[in-house]
Amino acid sequence: MSQPRILVVDDERSMQEFLEIFLRREGFEVSTAGDVEAALVAIDSDDYDLVITDIQMPGRTGLDLLREVRDRSPETVVLMITAYASADTAIAAMKEGAYDYITKPFKVEEIRLVIEKALEKKLLSRENRRLRSELRSQQRHKTIIGGSTAIQRIFELVAQVADTRTNVLIAGESGTGKELVARDIHTQSERRDKPFVAVNCGAIPENLLESELFGYVKGAFTGAVQNKEGLFEFADGGTLFLDEIGELPQSLQVKLLRAIQEKTIRRVGGTADLRVDVRILSATNRNLAEEVGANRFREDLYYRLNVIQISMPPLRDRRGDIPVLVGHFLQKFSDELGRPLRSMSDGVMAKLMEYDFPGNVRELENLVERAVALSRDECIGVDALPPGLCERQQRDTPQIPSDGIDLDQVLADYERALLTQGLEQAGGVKKRAANLLGVTFRSFRYRLEKLGLDDDSNES
Repeated sequence: MSQPRILVVDDERSMQEFLEIFLRREGFEVSTAGDVEAALVAIDSDDYDLVITDIQMPGRTGLDLLREVRDRSPETVVLMITAYASADTAIAAMKEGAYDYITKPFKVEEIRLVIEKALEKKLLSRENRRLRSELRSQQRHKTIIGGSTAIQRIFELVAQVADTRTNVLIAGESGTGKELVARDIHTQSERRDKPFVAVNCGAIPENLLESELFGYVKGAFTGAVQNKEGLFEFADGGTLFLDEIGELPQSLQVKLLRAIQEKTIRRVGGTADLRVDVRILSATNRNLAEEVGANRFREDLYYRLNVIQISMPPLRDRRGDIPVLVGHFLQKFSDELGRPLRSMSDGVMAKLMEYDFPGNVRELENLVERAVALSRDECIGVDALPPGLCERQQRDTPQIPSDGIDLDQVLADYERALLTQGLEQAGGVKKRAANLLGVTFRSFRYRLEKLGLDDDSNES
């Protein structure tokens, strides 16, 4: 938990000052109020982990405040203090939801211990919610599968960046497994025991996305009947995965940039800056560099997010992984649908190996689920495949003109174009370009020299 925030409510100014000094020395952020109305203004404006309130005050009592807090900010823990100790008031406070009850005069060690336990309750409540959320997500959680060179390279990159605090941008077509890579980075990092929170920036309406990310205070807009923490706060100490970041409205790009730079957020309608410790992983199926050039995405935010980029290969570029993925999905859906373990006929596997899978691994997964659901035989035949897949996909093939071609020149031109494109995508860094093209650095240097492209710069 970041630095806890405590609201002290007491009509005696001396008690306010004593608790404020004591709590600040203990390392807490402290606000004070002299009555229930002032306390409610504070609660509606900002978020508090703990409210310490006197029970007997002029006008509305501490019990009235307790009821309001439970209604407006249910996660806030309330500790009651009173000089009028009686079993009746203690029982009433506990029944209304107070965490504990302490009487004046009290010893400093006594209230220190009670506050410590109250904040532990708050932290435990948040952790329980996180664990429930993680348990639900684990039902859907998979992992990257494959033995191809392209996927092995992804595994290596994940292992290299996992234990850093660096922001990572995961690029690739829809269905290539970008969220799975983000989860793998999180689970291999030192933040593995903290929340992993995923949000699809393109799936939430623009007018709701800000309050989802940053939270809101009561009364910020119609329907905001109580304070609500946003996903940044929920991910505190862990990882926030922003999927389809290219869909983020420009009005929110500025606020996201500020949150990353300042490590603080402000709830919608709030006045207080809240510190958050969050690692940002993001993903996109767009070319964000082009979006920056078209003034649809902020350049400064792009560079904050794209410190390290992981490019996910489409399934058509790693066809060797298709049989392994098919085997995994057959086992998964045979178990889920209560069917005997199926196998794919050679004819079906041949069709799958020929198909380009525009929807990538997600499309293959859906296809296998459909086949397992429809097939009545242990060996799945071609009849279980979607009709369109049974017609071999037409591929673009270069046409040889009637007067022939110079094959060596055509291949050299194509190689030159790929080498140049690789260097551009790698920002001129040759080792990175070699990795993009799947060749060794020595081979890459040789090819550059052969084609007259080597300028001896940016070796690293």
